[in-house]
Amino acid sequence: MKVLCIYRPTPGNEEALFVLVKKHWGVLRSAGLVTDEPAIVYKALEKNTRRPFYVEIFSWRDANAPQLAHQLPAVMQIWEPMGPMLVGGRGPELAVIEAVT
Repeated sequence: MKVLCIYRPTPGNEEALFVLVKKHWGVLRSAGLVTDEPAIVYKALEKNTRRPFYVEIFSWRDANAPQLAHQLPAVMQIWEPMGPMLVGGRGPELAVIEAVT
């Protein structure tokens, strides 16, 4: 199950949030919650404000993995500090409905 996470940092937390985003997939991988396909992380800029935000794309191992992640201390050591650093929530889940050729 592929997911797209959008991390919009609160002012002053851009770098601290990026440190956590860089660790995120590795922690999920160590816990066996994601596929072997490495996450892709982008740094983006809002068009109007030029404020940075981060986009992460990765694949959960299965539909149960996100719920299991909430039970693991190693994952929560990433997620809990992220909360106060974020404006809004994560992005939508992605599902391939048609391959474009």
